[in-house]
Amino acid sequence: MMKVIGLFLCCCMFMTVFAQKEEGVKAGMVSPDFKYKDVNGKTVSLKELRGKYVYIDVWATWCTPCRGELPYLKELEKKLEGKNICFLSISCDKDVEKWKQMVKDEELGGIHVNTGGDQAFMKAYGIKGIPRFILLDKEGKIVNLEMTRPSQKVTLETLMKLEGID
Repeated sequence: MMKVIGLFLCCCMFMTVFAQKEEGVKAGMVSPDFKYKDVNGKTVSLKELRGKYVYIDVWATWCTPCRGELPYLKELEKKLEGKNICFLSISCDKDVEKWKQMVKDEELGGIHVNTGGDQAFMKAYGIKGIPRFILLDKEGKIVNLEMTRPSQKVTLETLMKLEGID
């Protein structure tokens, strides 16, 4: 009986340690870095964007809710032009040419990169569905893992209240 209890406790401890390792990123942590190519083929690193707040949009051309947020994202970018924030759109499209064409046709602003099939960023953030919005501070730390959408009025209000946004 003692062996069974000991084995049970050992398994519980192992599962607890395993679960802790699988949790991923949290608010306050420095965001995992990445190097993805933009629409012009230039490599963009998340570390390069430090010094400004970063509003991240994880999306794809085939995602109807993602596309629905694009006009609001463009409007948000206009309203915050000249502020200490940049807008980073991370596409998980497999059809890179279709993605590039849409960015061009829709005259999308901000920085646009494509994961090229790399799932590291998505896994680190536990992203299982898109669109997903994330806010990072000027030091690259996570402020909000599930930031509000551009279409929500509270998004502009929240961003305008950030310390040092002006």
